Amino acid sequence: MTDILNLTYEELEAFMTAELGEPRFRARQVWQWLWQKCARSFDEMTNVSKATRARLAEKAVITWPEVETVQKSADGTTKFLLRLADGALVETVLIPSASREGTLRITQCLSCQVGCAMGCTFCSTGTMGFERNMTMGEILGQVLVARAHLGDSRPDHPILRNLVFMGMGEPLLNLNEVMRSLRTLNDEFGLSFSPRRITVSTCGIEKGLRELGESGLAFLAVSLHAPNQEIRKRIMPKAAHWHLDDLITALESYPLKTRERVTFEYLLLGGVNDGIEHARELVRLVSRTKGKLNLIVYNPAEGDPYDAPTPERILAFEQYLWSKNITAIIRKSKGQDIKAACGQLKASELQRGTASAGADAPEA
Repeated sequence: MTDILNLTYEELEAFMTAELGEPRFRARQVWQWLWQKCARSFDEMTNVSKATRARLAEKAVITWPEVETVQKSADGTTKFLLRLADGALVETVLIPSASREGTLRITQCLSCQVGCAMGCTFCSTGTMGFERNMTMGEILGQVLVARAHLGDSRPDHPILRNLVFMGMGEPLLNLNEVMRSLRTLNDEFGLSFSPRRITVSTCGIEKGLRELGESGLAFLAVSLHAPNQEIRKRIMPKAAHWHLDDLITALESYPLKTRERVTFEYLLLGGVNDGIEHARELVRLVSRTKGKLNLIVYNPAEGDPYDAPTPERILAFEQYLWSKNITAIIRKSKGQDIKAACGQLKASELQRGTASAGADAPEA
């Protein structure tokens, strides 16, 4: 049986014509039911003939991730533990914010792998190890689950406004499925997200970086977290295989649209990378690119290997960056009480179906 959510539009069209003998326009109808109307069964596709729906049901399935648990933070952040068809567990997070007009907007933090192979020392997902890549259908299934949960059925005025690939996994290590997902997200008859509302975050993988940039399908965020190669090797040992200088050199020529900038994510670890000397090094790096900085304050839990920076060091760090004309914003961490903040994603099924997990993302 073909999981129809794993098909790009071109693949769906080929499936409908070759496997079912249907005219090409039928694929457009089914595609809109899947991605715009969030149909979970073929019976819901009322403008498709009963005979075609029956043939679809014989040849294909629509597989959404199963919601295991939903947790809501005091600040409104919502975290889902999802079970995929093979039993693998992943998490996705909905982060609320308000527009200037006071309208509720939601940013969704998406996972793209079950676990992560990068092993960054400050990240809970890294302790899981790597299990497998997620498919396009599994990645985008997170968006369908979120829209269903939010009752978000108006594509002209959506509640879910922004998507960030900042959950479990390294997107550029699952480049093929991430790119397939981005094309469906950008499709006006699919999920219809503007590239300006999608951000893909990488810790710095050479292969695929240029392809992502040239596609124009999403903005780029780089998990930097270190101002020099020595610290990067210590806290991000696998990412550091691509030397920091080489990464920045690649970003100097990264394809950017008008007014677009690379976002650098920098997690402030107490006594590790939060001193003025580190800020000085960071300025030299970031000033080589067209970029901006998101500063994230580390929030340790019991047994974590790092400490939080002091408020005084945070303020001094930020002020130094601004004094050197570097745009730097301290991102408010949300969902800490349900382990849904930066670096906390760690999907696991505990007793009675509870879980520990987390993620973080820029506000909409």
